[in-house]
Amino acid sequence: MKRVQIRRAIAVAFAVVFSILVTGDAQHSLAQLPGGSVVKGSGVSARPVTIPLTIRVKGSVPTSELELKTVDFIVTEDGEPQTPLSIRAMGSNWPLNLFVLVQDDVVSSIGPEMKPLAEFIRRLPRGSRVSVGYLRTGTLQVRQKFTTDLERAAKALRPPSGFASSAPYNPYVEVIEALKRFDSQPAGRRAVLLVSDGMDISRGVDFASGADTIDLQRAINQAQRSSVAIYAFFAPTVTSAGSTSLIANAQSALKRLADETGGRAYFQGFGAPTSFVPFIKDLKASLDMQIALTYLSTHPKKGFHRVKIISSTPGVDVTYPAGYRRN
Repeated sequence: MKRVQIRRAIAVAFAVVFSILVTGDAQHSLAQLPGGSVVKGSGVSARPVTIPLTIRVKGSVPTSELELKTVDFIVTEDGEPQTPLSIRAMGSNWPLNLFVLVQDDVVSSIGPEMKPLAEFIRRLPRGSRVSVGYLRTGTLQVRQKFTTDLERAAKALRPPSGFASSAPYNPYVEVIEALKRFDSQPAGRRAVLLVSDGMDISRGVDFASGADTIDLQRAINQAQRSSVAIYAFFAPTVTSAGSTSLIANAQSALKRLADETGGRAYFQGFGAPTSFVPFIKDLKASLDMQIALTYLSTHPKKGFHRVKIISSTPGVDVTYPAGYRRN
């Protein structure tokens, strides 16, 4: 198998998956460059694909020692080995296209958490574009379109209403609508930060299911197509409060949504988190430590391609999106 070796300074790392990096394609598919190339001697058409990685170092290893380590990566796509081309660290200075979505009927105790969320927005890298929206009564209410004015975006956040009458009934429909709005945005790092209970009750509470609904799958497909990672902060609603089975199903759905799009779902048991601050710190650390891996894909067909990346360096683990969707 082909392996690529990199010698880079690796600061403290968190086990968080990163947003998708797109390079080149005007249609914003995951790092697919226009046209293709033929692998010499094989007749196989191939295209470069770029995906993000998070490196997690087991135990406590001083930074000075990590600088001397060689991190080896082995890449497979659809079960076949691929040729790594390059690696580059993204760091904390790369702009991020971010859509913050808040479900309007989450419990009122979440209201004060809008303040640390606003501060997170203000501290995003220069050039970042942020949009803010609320999921309510079956519609996406956009309070701020994508803007580079981070202060303006931060001020667009408001405490959720906390009323059951504001429930979207199916948050994934509005998530899909929000994801489509990335099509008009520049290529680059893209993410959705979703504050939601993750529960689809569009067919009634008795029919609320877990991580296998049609609209959930559609949201995953759209995120993969638009190269957007989804990070989810779980917050209960009046509807879900007190029902551990409903909450467990909903959290499974949020976890699947995050895992399959290159993000992460954050929970604090079955109840409302006492604070979003730990979630935000973990998320920020992951975005600050982004590493982009480019490899030569030998699978030109349209559709979803599953990716597996392994680090053969002792003490180093990597997390990454489940794959990408070629348009």
